[in-house]
Amino acid sequence: MFAVLRFLWNATRGHRFAPWRSEYLRWRVETYSGKKAETLTARDIFAFVWASRWELVSFLRWVGRLNRDVHVTVRQK
Repeated sequence: MFAVLRFLWNATRGHRFAPWRSEYLRWRVETYSGKKAETLTARDIFAFVWASRWELVSFLRWVGRLNRDVHVTVRQK
């Protein structure tokens, strides 16, 4: 769960209270869904997140494992 919150915090930098305005988040949705980032609305972002929620959770868990492994490797050196 911490990985999910950390990703959202980093991905919405500068747009914490309106994450659908984040250029990074819009680019990610465009890359994954194929919809143009310029035309995405808040409703489109939320619909995408809801429809893809299990894939997103799986992705964020994977990112959390990668970050944990990288930090463990760095500490061991």
